[in-house]
Amino acid sequence: MAQSTSFFVLVALLAFAPICFSFKSDNDNLYPQYYYKSCPQAQEIVKSVVAKAVAKEARMAASLLRLHFHDCFVKGCDASLLLDSRGSIVTEKRSNPNRNSARGFDVIDDIKSALEKECPQTVSCADILALAARDSTVLAGGPNWEVPLGRRDSRSASLSGSNNDIPAPNNTFNTILTKFKRQGLDVVDLVALSGSHTIGNSRCVSFRQRLYNQSGNSKPDTTLDESYAAQLRNRCPKSGGDQNLFFLDFVSPTKFDNSYFKLLLASKGLLNSDQVLTTKSEESLALVKQYAENNALFFDHFVKSMVKMGNISPLTGSSGEIRKTCRKINSS
Repeated sequence: MAQSTSFFVLVALLAFAPICFSFKSDNDNLYPQYYYKSCPQAQEIVKSVVAKAVAKEARMAASLLRLHFHDCFVKGCDASLLLDSRGSIVTEKRSNPNRNSARGFDVIDDIKSALEKECPQTVSCADILALAARDSTVLAGGPNWEVPLGRRDSRSASLSGSNNDIPAPNNTFNTILTKFKRQGLDVVDLVALSGSHTIGNSRCVSFRQRLYNQSGNSKPDTTLDESYAAQLRNRCPKSGGDQNLFFLDFVSPTKFDNSYFKLLLASKGLLNSDQVLTTKSEESLALVKQYAENNALFFDHFVKSMVKMGNISPLTGSSGEIRKTCRKINSS
């Protein structure tokens, strides 16, 4: 078993070898070579720990990618999500989008511990989240890219921001797009980044209303394929089973590809926030069709949107700090 795992890790690491997409951040303070002198092994250490975690549990790739998204949409990409409640800090982990669903914190702890041994108080937790998201994407078969680095860590968290700023599964299309625009992201970013749902799982509680009471009239969502809905009801009853997990993309649940968009066109998007991309906006529908037909285009747009998202209000220079551990600020 150990040999098999080691082999998987080796193969996974080789996935990073091909020529990658390279982008410069719009923020001149962030650039891929940020740690080349201060911690030259930083990116290899992150890749190694992430590869081992994903080899142990394929689902972890989606979980780590999601952490970066949920961090950046609250106060910017500053690792505020990782802080535990302590003193005046109320953790974002208690918010509706994160409670009982955000995971992968132990993997981030392992990465930080390894980096602290190699380069004490040098690599930020915010940059770890960005690198882990990229590495997780690659390990699942998705595109590679150079991650602009140089973020620093927040000394505060925002529970209200986490509750209000992160798009929810039952939000309307306009609400979701508004939340994206609030972060400087547009409809292309919305559809491309939603493509991350090509991997990972969602809980019954996140889409139950689509099966039984979509519009408050005790009727299912008419935009959901009936045969697919019947399958979902087998393990997502009207009550109970809240934490039962379902693949967001049941065709290739652990492979990062464009099958998610093909499922949307077949009315088999799991979440309301997925399916509205085809039913509530001609612009987003056109993008879904393009990505369903052209995997390379999806990868190209996804990479650009990930870099753009990773550039949301980063702390740089003398702002924030470089935490010794990701779960608490240095003075606590």
